[in-house]
Amino acid sequence: MVFKKITLIGTSDESFDAAADDAIDRAEETLDNVKWVEVDHLGVEIASVEGRQYQAEVTVAFELEE
Repeated sequence: MVFKKITLIGTSDESFDAAADDAIDRAEETLDNVKWVEVDHLGVEIASVEGRQYQAEVTVAFELEE
């Protein structure tokens, strides 16, 4: 088996959990064979948005097809 990892950043106006879920949901919708996700960094953008925008940077690992 061979796996590939990519980095995604999910965002949410609600929470870090929702931001991570956003990234995970998108990965599952657009990639085949997703095996695991690692949450790498959390951040909050406040400069260019009204209120706060929570961000979760995640690494997604998926198995490459033969």
